[in-house]
Amino acid sequence: METLPTGISVLDREFGGGLPSGSVVVLKADPASQSELIVDRFSRPRECRYLTTVRSADAVGESLTLGGSGGNADAEGDGDEGERAATETVVEETDRESPIDDVLAAAADLPERGTLVVDSVEPLEAADRSRYGSFLTDLRRRVADTGGIAVIHAFKGDTGRNRVVTEQVADVVFDLQTTVTGTEIVNRLIVPKFRGGAALEEPLKLKLTDTVSVDTSRDIA
Repeated sequence: METLPTGISVLDREFGGGLPSGSVVVLKADPASQSELIVDRFSRPRECRYLTTVRSADAVGESLTLGGSGGNADAEGDGDEGERAATETVVEETDRESPIDDVLAAAADLPERGTLVVDSVEPLEAADRSRYGSFLTDLRRRVADTGGIAVIHAFKGDTGRNRVVTEQVADVVFDLQTTVTGTEIVNRLIVPKFRGGAALEEPLKLKLTDTVSVDTSRDIA
């Protein structure tokens, strides 16, 4: 099974090069967090079809362009690569009435080893259980056929009964936990599920400002 880079170097090192090709990946996060920065990085290493279900395509495209100069996690000097990859990302808005059909159409056009981003999944999860389950099956099959990766951005909160289906089907689950105290904002990335690989034993502390980097500051409990 081929391993594909995530766009975040520290994760690639932890996972032996990246994520297994054919994987469906879920990133869970609070709506008010900086999780879009992580989705941005996931979209960059390869050709990408980016489906936005809530924000406009123009807004997403602008944020991807601005993020191009941020480089990879750990500030390893690959900002040029990030800028180049951003130009290979096609951003499209889904139909508010039938987002599932639009995502499947984009998946059908996914290039070999490409990345499909769904940002965010809540409008799709609003479908009935049978319809949504069939969608995930079809999505997983297409991603496996192309040897690519599907990244599903999922917000925490009142998620509805289909969230358990999303996480059950997913091969990899990233859980971004954001804690706000009186003096700082702490972001910890947890990987509780990694089908075909080893999940992280400990949370990874990240800095999420205008870029993604590892937070090496000392934790004081």
